[in-house]
Amino acid sequence: MTSENIFLFVPNLIGYARVVLALISFYYMPHNHIIASWCYIISGLLDAVDGHAARYFNQSTKFGAILDQLTDRCGTMCLLVTLSYFYPKYMFWFQMSMSIDVACHWIYLHSSLLQGKTSHKFIDMSENPIMRIYYTSRPVLFFMCAGNEAFYASLYLLYFTEGPLVAGFSVFRGICFLSAPVAIVKSLISLLHGAVACKNLSIIDLKEREVIRAAKGQ
Repeated sequence: MTSENIFLFVPNLIGYARVVLALISFYYMPHNHIIASWCYIISGLLDAVDGHAARYFNQSTKFGAILDQLTDRCGTMCLLVTLSYFYPKYMFWFQMSMSIDVACHWIYLHSSLLQGKTSHKFIDMSENPIMRIYYTSRPVLFFMCAGNEAFYASLYLLYFTEGPLVAGFSVFRGICFLSAPVAIVKSLISLLHGAVACKNLSIIDLKEREVIRAAKGQ
């Protein structure tokens, strides 16, 4: 039987392209907002494509799930690092956003993998109802993720330009104001990720302790 090479699966190849685009974006972020923005946006759009490819080719893997998650987290984190440099007055809030995003998603993904799930997005219907809606409704998930990225991306672009004007009002500034509530809710959902993960990990720990006690005859 021929062994499959998961590193060459179609969704993972798309994931590598996302990484390359993200790296180019990081390099140009401090001084060329046009190249940085386009590379960042295309990398983000490919995030939706790799998921469809995984389902279409039946190539969902733990490696792909982690690659996807890390690319998302690192992309947002590096954008926030740049924003901290551009807007030092608000550095603390950018740091808080980074910490919540990375820590809560990491512990949620890790707890999901410990439960034998192939993806951090595959949840049981018995879990938290908010999480169920967030991950089973693709429009909701897309809206939240796109809104969150739009907020930080518009802040980034506003450092360089006001962008197109509509009725004398900056489009980038308008996007920033409209997407700010979405970014706040997204951070709250990330905290919920962390809370759900902690609960799941405690269940895993208790089961493991029961097995150990049973093995010792206690």
